[in-house]
Amino acid sequence: MLDISYIKENLEVCKKAAKDKNRVVDWEQLLAHDGKRRELIGKIELLRAERNEVSKHRTENSQKRGKQIKEELKIIEQQLREIEERFEALLLTVPNVPDERVPVGKDQKDNKEVKTWGKPTTFDFPPLDHIELAKRLDLIDFERGAKVGGSRAYFLKNEAAQLEFAVLFYTFQKLVAKGYTPFIAPSLVKEFTFIGNGQFPWGRDEVYSMPKDGLYLAGTAEVPVTAYYSNEMLLEKDLPKKFVAFSSCYRREAGSYGKDTRGVYRLHQFNKVEQVIISTAETNNSLTLHEELLANSEEILQDLQLPYRVLLMCTGDMGEPQVKKYDIETWMPSRNGYGETMSNSFMGDFQARRLKIRYKTKDQTTRFVHTLNNTAIASPRILVAILENYQKKDGSIEVPKILQTLIGKKEIRR
Repeated sequence: MLDISYIKENLEVCKKAAKDKNRVVDWEQLLAHDGKRRELIGKIELLRAERNEVSKHRTENSQKRGKQIKEELKIIEQQLREIEERFEALLLTVPNVPDERVPVGKDQKDNKEVKTWGKPTTFDFPPLDHIELAKRLDLIDFERGAKVGGSRAYFLKNEAAQLEFAVLFYTFQKLVAKGYTPFIAPSLVKEFTFIGNGQFPWGRDEVYSMPKDGLYLAGTAEVPVTAYYSNEMLLEKDLPKKFVAFSSCYRREAGSYGKDTRGVYRLHQFNKVEQVIISTAETNNSLTLHEELLANSEEILQDLQLPYRVLLMCTGDMGEPQVKKYDIETWMPSRNGYGETMSNSFMGDFQARRLKIRYKTKDQTTRFVHTLNNTAIASPRILVAILENYQKKDGSIEVPKILQTLIGKKEIRR
């Protein structure tokens, strides 16, 4: 979240950020509740000071006044709790302020392409989409997946199952070798983690909930890993902390009705390797780390020899918590275009304030950390690109060279 003092000092900047991110904030109520909150805090402080003074005397009047103060405090403190609850709820609706270099735009049409790598794959035969390839080579069972798990459920079979393990493990090991601490993160998490990472209140409809247990299913390891140090004080000398985390991910995809319903591009359940960094509150340093995360994802796609492009996301398509965000889209022949495979986000201290993650600087000043995250690889979506780009005229699929040892074969045949 943003600090209320920052909001009041930069009100027009914050209003523009909310407008550019297509979010409505009740600014009048937010500021009114802040004013009332401060007024009640002032009253409480005066009453407590008077109580301390009265307690020094043992007269009948002082004892009587002491009881009155106790009752007054009880009433005002209850009023403060109610006001602060409403104030906090309003504060959570304020999105982060984007970096000045982020393009202002309404939706994905206004994203800016900043880089491409490789040339889109061409064929001297009519190429098949990943659905037909999977059926012919017995790699994915969509029908029985739907029978067992409903819409957008699937069974990965044979070499497709091996491919998923191989690409996830390859990515995991690559980032561990770069010094990232390996995690296997929980998918079942508490509500505060979603509030902390900024998905709530805006994206609540996208999340599977388990009301009986008070738990939710995370759609990315960013949620539990970013909350790993919640309510803790770190030391500057120990930052940055870099993590690579595997988790199973769950998304309701409530806002994508009728979109990408065929195949394994958009699913309710998938597996992912996520990068998360917790760093000092120095923007230039954090932007450098943001580029590092991007480079890691690019290296993985280059290792897989998959053509891709990098987009700088506009304000209307970047999400509420982000200061700056890149998407990486990989070439998918069946779309005759690129499809999103990675997202790379810098959040500033927006998440850290919600999660109360702070650090002590060398001069003993206390500050909130900066947080960053990036999809290193997500499967089976990446399999769409692998199967379609590596298909051959005879109906077989070549296995990417970097995965051949892990899978134990060079090609997939009927």
